[in-house]
Amino acid sequence: MKERSRARGWALQALYAWESRGGERETLVLVLQELAEQLRISPRNRLYADVLVRLVGQNFARIDRLIEQHLTNWSLSRLSVVDRNILRLGVAELAYVDDVPGRVTIREMIRLAERYGTPESPRFVNGVLDAVMRHIDPGDAAPRS
Repeated sequence: MKERSRARGWALQALYAWESRGGERETLVLVLQELAEQLRISPRNRLYADVLVRLVGQNFARIDRLIEQHLTNWSLSRLSVVDRNILRLGVAELAYVDDVPGRVTIREMIRLAERYGTPESPRFVNGVLDAVMRHIDPGDAAPRS
């Protein structure tokens, strides 16, 4: 599981770099490939990062729509690049990766928000992803403390 945690971090860095370069969907996987070569990402970590990046690229419009539906008094364009891409990764994992429980996904995205976001990011990411998880799979949602 530690490999997946690291892979999520690499995927976030790839999404951040991709958006910084203009955000053309065709280049998303290429950005991850460049990062993997430049930073020498291990094959184990790269495999899951590649899965996440491809899921975001292939389902970009649906992922952004799901996020927008669950933002309260915010628009996707107003979010920081880091928060926006953490949410994209989280929604991709919640919606398209069956072997990761929703609560695990949310916890992992909160960790990324703690590491790369602002002091408000973890709570914000938790709230949005919890709402998305309840929308995607109402049976997987549980009250949070």
